[in-house]
Order: sequence, then C-alpha cells, then structure tokens
Amino acid sequence: MATLEEGKAAVRLARGAVTAYVEKMARIKPEGLPPVFHEKRGVFVTLHEEGALRGCIGYPEPIMPMGLAIVDSAINAASRDPRFPAVRPAELSRIDIEVTILTKPEPYIAPKAELPTLVKIGKDGLIVSKGMFSGLLLPQVAPEYNMDPMEFLSQTSLKAGLPPDAWIDEDTEVLHFQAQIFSEVAPGRDVIEKTFADISRGTC
Repeated sequence: MATLEEGKAAVRLARGAVTAYVEKMARIKPEGLPPVFHEKRGVFVTLHEEGALRGCIGYPEPIMPMGLAIVDSAINAASRDPRFPAVRPAELSRIDIEVTILTKPEPYIAPKAELPTLVKIGKDGLIVSKGMFSGLLLPQVAPEYNMDPMEFLSQTSLKAGLPPDAWIDEDTEVLHFQAQIFSEVAPGRDVIEKTFADISRGTC
C-alpha cells in the first residue's frame, strides 16, 4: 500500500509529466522519488476537466517501474486517449489529475459460475480477456454506476468487445485487482486519497 505522501508525489509527477508534454512536447524523468516508485506497479492516470472525464490511460500489469509508468500514462492520457482530442495548454488550469495504483491482477480460484459471489464491489477491479479481446474496469466504476457483481462482470466483458455473458465461458480469463486512488481536490491543489464514497465522476 502506498502512503499518502507517496500518493501526493505520484500525482505531482503525473501533473509535471502532463504539463511538460502539453506545453513543450518534453518527457520528464522520474527522479528523486521514494523507493516505491522504482517498484513495478500497474497504474492509471485519469484527467478530469470541470468534472468531466478528459482522458484515462494506464498499465494494468506491473511491467515497468511505477515512476516510468506514471509519466507514460499521464502523457498518453493527455495526448493519445482515442476518445478525446489532445489536451491543449489553455486547458491545463481546468484539469485535475488522479492516479490509481494497482495491485497485481490475479485470477479467481473458483468455478466461473461462482464469480458473482466473489466479486467485491468497491474493492475489486476486473480484467476480462478472451483471445485478442481484453477489457478493464477500475474498482471505482462499479459503485459509481451502482453495479452489482453480475453487472460489473457483464460490463467488463462488453468493455472487452465481448458478449455480456462472456465472463462465464471457460476459455475466458477473469482477473481481479485492488487499487488506491490519489486525486487533486482541484486543478493543481492538494491531493487526497479517495474512498469509493467520494466518487461521482466519469472514470476509465
């Protein structure tokens, strides 16, 4: 688990990466950070502009040091999310930044039919994969949209481009993970660790 100070450093790093790239097309280096930033972690960086989702990209798997993953995800969220145009410099003062730090995704050890009894709403995020198709929903999505476990599994399947009941197929992989969410209370302002009761805006 990351501490609040580490979470604040993560969000500051993400803002620095977004600002440098949007204003100067420069990529900053994650330097002078606590040891946890050298550990391989999955992360997502989410941008909101005046309450609306403005970009969200990340790495569900721990494939690179957390500091590098945050910088890369922040730049991609600002410039390469296919749902949105690239962030412009004039928008930076209206955008607040959120960093989600993930645990390593793991499979449920149970028959597929039992998954609705095992998914913990507000705690588990899901990854549903089958062949070349894969979809991820962060833990905060289910409580934000009042999903029950069955709907959460179905919506993650749909996110993967699969039928809503694909999660129950034996050749479909369902992984779960947990997350900590650190977010600016306003653009460039203080950073808090969010609980799921705090979530009321669009997420990945």
